[in-house]
Amino acid sequence: MSQATYNKVWTDAQKDLDIQLRREREEFLQPEKDRVKVFKMLVTSYIKYMQIFRNLEMAYDQLIHRQKRTVIRQVLDGVMGRILEVKKEMVGLDNSEFHYIDNILEDLKLLPEDIEVPIPRYFIKEKLEVLQQREKILDQILLDAGLQTQKPLKVMTFEEAIKVIQVAERARQGRCRAAFMKQIYLEERKDRQTKLQVQMGPGPDDAATCIQKVWRGYIQRKKTEKMREEEMIFLGMSLPPRLMATSILQMHAEQVNTLQGEVQERQEEVFIKDKLREMEGLNIKETLQDQIGQCFIECRHIIGKFPDYPTKEAGGSMAMLSQKTPEQVALELAAKKEMASQKKAQKGKKEKEKEEKEKNKGKTPQKSGTKEEEEGWKMAPSNFLSIMEEGNSQYKAIWQNRDEGWDFLQDHDPELIKEEKREEVEEEIRVQVDELMQEKLKNLKLAVDGEKSDKQKKRRKGEKKKKTVMRKKIPEMEEDLTPDRTIDSLYRELAEEGLLIKAKTVNLSDYVGEYSYLGTTLRQADTEPMPSLADVRQLIALYGILPLGSQTVHEKAPLVKALLLAGPAGVGKKMLVHAICTETGANLFNLSASNIAGKYPGKNGMQIMLHMILKVAKQLQPSVVWIGDTEKIFSKAVPKAEEEMNPKQLEKILPKFLKALKAQDRVLLVGTTNRPFDANLKPFCKVYQKIILIPRPDYASRFVLWKHIILQNGGAITNLLNISCLAKVSDGFTQGHIVQAVQAVLSELRLLRMTRKPLKTAEFMTSLARQDPVYKEEEETFKAWYAKTPLGRARIRALEGSKKAGKGKTNKGKGKN
Repeated sequence: MSQATYNKVWTDAQKDLDIQLRREREEFLQPEKDRVKVFKMLVTSYIKYMQIFRNLEMAYDQLIHRQKRTVIRQVLDGVMGRILEVKKEMVGLDNSEFHYIDNILEDLKLLPEDIEVPIPRYFIKEKLEVLQQREKILDQILLDAGLQTQKPLKVMTFEEAIKVIQVAERARQGRCRAAFMKQIYLEERKDRQTKLQVQMGPGPDDAATCIQKVWRGYIQRKKTEKMREEEMIFLGMSLPPRLMATSILQMHAEQVNTLQGEVQERQEEVFIKDKLREMEGLNIKETLQDQIGQCFIECRHIIGKFPDYPTKEAGGSMAMLSQKTPEQVALELAAKKEMASQKKAQKGKKEKEKEEKEKNKGKTPQKSGTKEEEEGWKMAPSNFLSIMEEGNSQYKAIWQNRDEGWDFLQDHDPELIKEEKREEVEEEIRVQVDELMQEKLKNLKLAVDGEKSDKQKKRRKGEKKKKTVMRKKIPEMEEDLTPDRTIDSLYRELAEEGLLIKAKTVNLSDYVGEYSYLGTTLRQADTEPMPSLADVRQLIALYGILPLGSQTVHEKAPLVKALLLAGPAGVGKKMLVHAICTETGANLFNLSASNIAGKYPGKNGMQIMLHMILKVAKQLQPSVVWIGDTEKIFSKAVPKAEEEMNPKQLEKILPKFLKALKAQDRVLLVGTTNRPFDANLKPFCKVYQKIILIPRPDYASRFVLWKHIILQNGGAITNLLNISCLAKVSDGFTQGHIVQAVQAVLSELRLLRMTRKPLKTAEFMTSLARQDPVYKEEEETFKAWYAKTPLGRARIRALEGSKKAGKGKTNKGKGKN
């Protein structure tokens, strides 16, 4: 697609955003009592923001124009943060991390794919070189430590190379000789057959009927296959051939995408800045000197002496030139006095209210609750609406009605760059002018007024200030347990100890799973459904990837420090951890009990280890700290076999570790567990702020999984392979079981025989039957455990409250009748 197309995508996204911001101002500011209506409002705004997010991300990734990209980036971060804020409100209202909105999607005529969270490509693109360099360093450290094996490169001698060439040449000659002999044999056989046919061959009628039989059978088979393919395409069960094959245009588009990245990184700003400095630098310098000199003369004329030159901290000549007239100063002072009097009055009111509250403690506890109920639900204040509105207004002011017919390349607008860089050039020249004018002012004071500068006093004051600053810094230095160590040395040590590991390159899209279409129906029937794999994928993107990828989003969005992935073995918990690291370019630290056993012994060993990890993770953010089998840390009783590992040593330190993480630190703690019910619930839920329950795949997800994994492992799907049957039979089996079954069948030998002997359904049945499935009893134990978590209990209370309210209404209706 051309740049004009992506410009249109951006324009459409900005229009949708403008409408959405107007809706928010109208709907969300007013309190609402009806919770069903509120939830519908939140869901619709969530879906709209998701569509805007997708379009903005596409425009930001594909557009080359740098000034446009800066505006889009600001709005894009704002939209991402707003999605997380709306999600938080949805969770608080529904008391569940998983929402079933298929009825609302049906009303809006949208598909579940439309609410799939897109992962911004700039997370990796903008720091690709740094990530590649870091990966090389980590590979080298692991190779030196013997933790990673490298494929040995075979070094040949000259004689061995000659032997290899000789063998290859003899084999080639042998093949040519065999082909020549085969040709001779076939010619001789043909001659023999023709002689026999001449002697005693069938009649012309028999030969014709034989040819007709073969030809008619062949033609009918082709027609039947074609009719079947057309029927499958018509039913929507297979794609047309034009969509299956990658076209030349797609190949060309991929090449264009790679070139776009190079164009986006051109450094034209430096050139324009240098040109501005050459062309306009002297004029700016002269005008500034004239303005400051005029200010000196005016001050001397009004006050009777030259003014003191403002310091750098005060703003220098900017502070002098921005001084107002006496009338303006008088008005400002009057306004300040009014503000101070208003603040005093407000403080008095607050103190009175506090006193009244203290007096009325224990007397009227019901009034506050009734007030909240009467007021209804109201949207919490947002940190991102101002960012979006600012970006939207910037778009309207500069880009909405801008004529870009002259800009064929769509690379950059030099005039806009000049406007931005002119301020920087002025600031740089102003610093030089300040130094010159300070000297000039001293000379004027000496010549006219006979004043002298007191340098010694200023120096002493400066020394005193420095001393106080040093005193403030001392406690911070005491907190650092490794003050003499560099980040590189700590990084190397953690990698050598096996605490910093290499993440596998797995994308979130590789976690295949379908959306559940029965969620709303099951909830209406008073049964809580198990979440689908698409819901899990969405939560990982919202809580894990988006905040780690963007600094603005992480600082201002609802903060999630720790994430727990709970589910049976083989559902892809570790894969999701690696996917978070791959999509954001994060470092991966392994703090599993089995991995840290025996490392950093002693009383303060764990504390030093966590301090080192935290220091490196903060410096080289984003980072993910992973704890596998995390229930062992909070277990009720440690088994005898695991006593040596001492898994409970992290239980007391982890809350301190999380406290040390601030909003600006893009560090996420992720725990995975197969048996969460073995842990003490209270400390477990205190550490892990968000809990994501991962189920076994349903029929739709299994159907897609079988197809995806067979094709991924080199298999081919034909009519002999019934995927629907495999999906039905594998009920209760996880993704891990399906992967193992496919890999066991598709060996190297089987792949070589694929063309002659296509895959059949029965081949996968035997390898699948050797594995133990996840039974319904185990799934029920997971559901029962999740119901005991804080969010699960809140959900149960809300359901009980709605049932009681429904019964009350029915009883009132009966009484009236």
